[in-house]
Amino acid sequence: MDKIAVLIPCFNEERTIKKVVCDVKSTLPEAVVYVYDNNSTDRTAELAVEAGAVLRQEYKQGKGNVIRRMFREIDAQCYLMIDGDDTYPLDCAKELVDKVLNHNADMVVGDRLSSTYFTENKRPFHNFGNTLMRTSINSLFHTDIKDIMTGYRAFSYEFVKTFPVVSSGFEIETEMTIHAVNYSLQVENVVVQYRDRPEGSESKLNTFRDGIRVIKMMLQLYKNYRPIKFFGLIALLLVLVALVLFVPILGEYLDTGLVPRFPTLIVCGFMVLAGLQSLFAGLILDGTVAKDRRDFEYRRNLVNSDLKRKM
Repeated sequence: MDKIAVLIPCFNEERTIKKVVCDVKSTLPEAVVYVYDNNSTDRTAELAVEAGAVLRQEYKQGKGNVIRRMFREIDAQCYLMIDGDDTYPLDCAKELVDKVLNHNADMVVGDRLSSTYFTENKRPFHNFGNTLMRTSINSLFHTDIKDIMTGYRAFSYEFVKTFPVVSSGFEIETEMTIHAVNYSLQVENVVVQYRDRPEGSESKLNTFRDGIRVIKMMLQLYKNYRPIKFFGLIALLLVLVALVLFVPILGEYLDTGLVPRFPTLIVCGFMVLAGLQSLFAGLILDGTVAKDRRDFEYRRNLVNSDLKRKM
């Protein structure tokens, strides 16, 4: 088992990967650096090996798929994940690692948004998207994560071995964040500097396509982790619409004794029934979620015992 494993997922990063690996090795000489190449068509793999990294391959395209394999294959007391595009200086790497090894943090988030991100990043829609996701997730899950989508994070062994990777793409960071918040894991924020990609290096993130995938992932996880709130909100909306439609019908009935819009009355009835169904679905699923939380704590205990045995 490694004490510190540095995980670098890569796809066509030949302009930066060698520098990133060298920077990591000089900053954390005791760490083992793993570069996972995700079907690069340039010299990324060759340059990573030249720099002294352990090279592994993930042939299923997508950052989430790469991280799934990383977490499955590598055992370490602390994992530091960083992108291979040289956008994160390594100045704070030791602080992130220290919070896992010495302060029992389950996940440490490298917070770009509180430092230079908005001045360095030249893609305005990315700035808007990061702010929107941070506000939405912190509001929905009642937390205070400073940077939801950062690729600069540190993890404990317990986090890595109990995190079920569902995402295949760039929405993986959102999934990690919500997972940690849902299970009340210890999350720390460390402000890190951010610099834009060097000239000639291109982002693989598609602003609109990946942005939609991130929003879908957030809503899906909100439904899965907070079903009573999700389905309760649907129930409330259905009942409110039914009331808006029903009140004029009731007024006419009280005035004339007639129900001239009988089909609308039937629609109101069905909407109320649908609202009740939604509410009961939320209540049933909430019980399932409560059981899952208990099972998760049991799994964490097993993983913790496994860690002690391997150390």
